[in-house]
Amino acid sequence: MARGFAIDLGTANTLVWEQGRGIVLNEPTVIAVNQRSGDVLAMGREAYAMIGRTPGHIVAERPLRGGAVTDFEATAKLISLVLKKVGGGRLSRKPRVLVCVPTATTNVERRAVEEATEQAGASEAHLMEEPMAAAIGAGLPVQEPLGTMIIDVGGGTSEVAVIALGGIVASKGIKIGGFDLDASIQRHVRDKYAVAIGDRTAEEVKIAIGSASPQREALEAEVRGRELSTGLPKEVIVGAAEIREAIEDEVSAIVETVLDALGECPPELTEDVIDKGMWLVGGGSLLQGLDSRIERESHVTVNHVELPLESVATGAGTVIETYDDLSQFFDG
Repeated sequence: MARGFAIDLGTANTLVWEQGRGIVLNEPTVIAVNQRSGDVLAMGREAYAMIGRTPGHIVAERPLRGGAVTDFEATAKLISLVLKKVGGGRLSRKPRVLVCVPTATTNVERRAVEEATEQAGASEAHLMEEPMAAAIGAGLPVQEPLGTMIIDVGGGTSEVAVIALGGIVASKGIKIGGFDLDASIQRHVRDKYAVAIGDRTAEEVKIAIGSASPQREALEAEVRGRELSTGLPKEVIVGAAEIREAIEDEVSAIVETVLDALGECPPELTEDVIDKGMWLVGGGSLLQGLDSRIERESHVTVNHVELPLESVATGAGTVIETYDDLSQFFDG
């Protein structure tokens, strides 16, 4: 029997669950491409380390934006490299592959993911919605007649879904995630200090002092970049309060999406959500104060899952392990 793989093909990171082994890969969704030859030189952490540090003809890029395939060929190459890496040359037969996608993904985007997966060498390509996978991975009662609300804040998208009886009853999603917060931090440092900083530096600032709600401790961070007027290196000190203000529009949009999803939830299921609370997953859920901000504005308890970065891959892996029993959770 061909082995099965479940892939959480995220805008920020790609995680792979191999049937019988668990999570075998967790690396950035980045590839480095030689534009002269079209060859892929590196993927994952190795390619991520090249961002902003390569010659003109070598480009380190993210083939997915907002959870959607923006570069079909690059995505197919990425999936092919992922399967070869986790297969370790042991793939005697083409594997069955389950790929997780955002709920709001269009039919065209879904087909692009399926085709990219098949072109990468899969015998079967199936799709599964990320909130459902996250709920299964968190061990929540998705098949029971109870309302379960998942808030999945990723690198390129934020999704809120209410699940009951094995299906998504109501959902809301926006193409705003961790990368958008990074971009706002870059704009803020450029506009206020006339200093240009890279994507990685902005992400480091977000992790160090970024927050969605005021924190008890007034944190600061040293930021190094290039002064726009001179082109020379410059270091500035930024504070947590100004970073919080810089990302406020994106944070407000995420919170508003949660409130909209609650508003569309059937009354009976709303009672379940109020009783049990909401569940926060995804890399973006690690932003300091995001849970308390959502609680304050929704008046509903927010729970954290044990492994927020791995819940989608774990849920999809659970499905691939019990393929025949849980096949209702994915497309086709």
